[in-house]
Order: sequence, then structure tokens, then C-alpha cells
Amino acid sequence: MAMRRRALVLRALGLGDALTAVAALRGLRRLLPEHEIVLAGPEDVGGWLADLRVVDRVLPIAGLSTALAWSGPAPEVAVNLHGRGPESHRRLQTLRPHRMIGFANGAAGFSCGPAWPGGLHEVDRWCFLMRSSGVACSPQDLRLPVRTRPSARPYVLIHPGASAAARRWPVHRWHAVVRAITRHTEVRVTGTWGERRLGRDVTQGLRGAHDLCGRLDVSGLAAQVAGATAVLSTDTGIAHLATALGTPSVTLFGPTSPVRWGPSIDTARHLVLWREDVPTLADPHAICIDPRLDAVGVPEVLQALGQVTRRPSSRAAVSS
Repeated sequence: MAMRRRALVLRALGLGDALTAVAALRGLRRLLPEHEIVLAGPEDVGGWLADLRVVDRVLPIAGLSTALAWSGPAPEVAVNLHGRGPESHRRLQTLRPHRMIGFANGAAGFSCGPAWPGGLHEVDRWCFLMRSSGVACSPQDLRLPVRTRPSARPYVLIHPGASAAARRWPVHRWHAVVRAITRHTEVRVTGTWGERRLGRDVTQGLRGAHDLCGRLDVSGLAAQVAGATAVLSTDTGIAHLATALGTPSVTLFGPTSPVRWGPSIDTARHLVLWREDVPTLADPHAICIDPRLDAVGVPEVLQALGQVTRRPSSRAAVSS
């Protein structure tokens, strides 16, 4: 029996970045319906997307610091959804694919793709690449059919952490928000294993606040998001998860603009808090909080949360 033709997609980035590429991955599936689509990316996120049949399997890799452990014949098609190159292009070129899809990059000797489009939303950028390859693709392809069991009690999901200090809202403000919300509804707080102390600090002494930091894999986190009344976070992966699952959300932005990273579908269901009038450090990796994020206050967050929870919304999630 002949081996199924394979397409290798490079997106060696975390949850939020992976989710902004889901629409492009669906476009690729339409372009190559007979191919096995292999995603080169983090094992946890990639495995979850494979379970949802967005891709067929994952080739584990985190970042571009390690080589791609590809085995067997060269991929029929290699797709760079990681960046503009040249390093990401070269990672794929070493496998000598029969065809490559990506943005043109002179330093990598690749001229077959379109020019990198500046200023686009991250979702639109990768949809543009797929459309340039001749296939229909739009942000409407972002939705994910995550199944969840209805919760016995409604809850708001709060994710206070972020990978960089520039995007971390102060702990005492999160605590104040949780304290206010738990007066009328349950709160569940999520985070990574390394954010367990943050989870304890945010929920400490508050009845009705449940700390789930470090206890959920990607699938479990998605189920929590899908079942929530609303999601509250800074600009991080869980905000993109709320968009994909249709859960109302409030996202605190700064320094990165929501024009590039905010919700790209169902925008009436989501609110972004973005103080464009405040000067910014313009560095998402800064070691201190960005002034635009710091300018967002507790009353503003609670007001926004009240708005999204009062709005009617249909869900992408499916109850089981």
C-alpha cells in the first residue's frame, strides 16, 4: 500500500499563536484533502489540535532551537506558518520538500510566495498566505467544536498570568476583581504549573474562588473555557481560546495592540480594554508592566465583565 502523501506545517509556538493559525490550517486541509497534515509544534497543543482533527498528527518541537525530527521521504509540501523567515524557511528547506508555501524571503532564497503583509491581524496574515495559494480561507474557520458538560453552577474563568511581565496585571487588582465577582457567582482561576503561587495569591481567603493553576492540560483548559459564563484575562493564549470557542470574554491589552491580536470574529461577544491614549514601552517582553496595561483599573474591568455577561451569545462549544 502506497504511503499517504504528507504536508509538514511549521508553527513551533504556544497556545495563542497556534490558535491564530487554525483558520490557515483549515484552509490547508481544503487545499490538500488527500495529504496527511503534520504540525511541527509543541506536543501538548499540537496533540490537542490533532484530537480535534485540525491536523492529523504532531511532530513535537518547541521553537527553532532544535532540528525537525522528520523521518521517511521528504514532505510533499512544507508550509511555513511560523514567520517570514529566513530561519524558519531554512528549517523546512533542509528537508527538501517538493513544494514549499510561505512568504517570499530573499535571505532564504525563496521567492515563490507573496510579500510579507505588514499591519495585518495575525489571523488575517496567515489566511492571506493560504488565499495566495489558491484556496478559500477566512477568520470564520477559527471556530473549534470542543465538547463540554454543562456546569451545575455558572462560573467566570479568570487567567491572571502571562509569559512576560509587560503583560501581567498586578496581583492585588486580580484579587480585588475575584473578590467582587465571588459575591454573586463562582470563579475559577487557571494558570500553568509555574503560576501556582499566583493562583494562590489571587484566590486566597475568598470563598467561591477555585484555584486550578497547574491542574489542567490543554484539553482540560479548553473544556473549562467552553463551559464558562465569561473569560477574563490579559493578552495571552486563553483569550484566543475564548474566541475559538465562542465564550464571551474581556481581555486587558498592553503593550501589543488588539488590532493585531484581539478577537477577529464575533467581536460583539468580546470586549478589549486598551488604553491607546497612554504612552507605551512598546515591548511585549519588557521586565515591567506596560503603562497601557497598568492604566486599566478594577472598576473598568468589572464594568466590562458585566457588559459581556449580559449580552446574549451563541456558543461554538457543543454540550454532551
